[in-house]
Amino acid sequence: MGSDARPTDKKAADRAHWPIAQFPLGEEPDDDVSAHTTPAERIAMMWPLAESAWKVARRPLPTYDRRVIPARLFRAGNPPPDDE
Repeated sequence: MGSDARPTDKKAADRAHWPIAQFPLGEEPDDDVSAHTTPAERIAMMWPLAESAWKVARRPLPTYDRRVIPARLFRAGNPPPDDE
């Protein structure tokens, strides 16, 4: 017969290896990592989050080329149109 471990036991065991940091309430570190990371490192941190968001939304990652990205440019000093 198979293992006696229940699925919830395996989940708890998996969580035991998560990287956790504990801080007293009100003494949490600042979320701004710009002092000790480069712009390239921050962009690299963002990619797994963006990829996960597309997966959670159950939508495929966009495949369009950067030249045809669906976006609009609003120049400083000119208010965007009220079409939202």
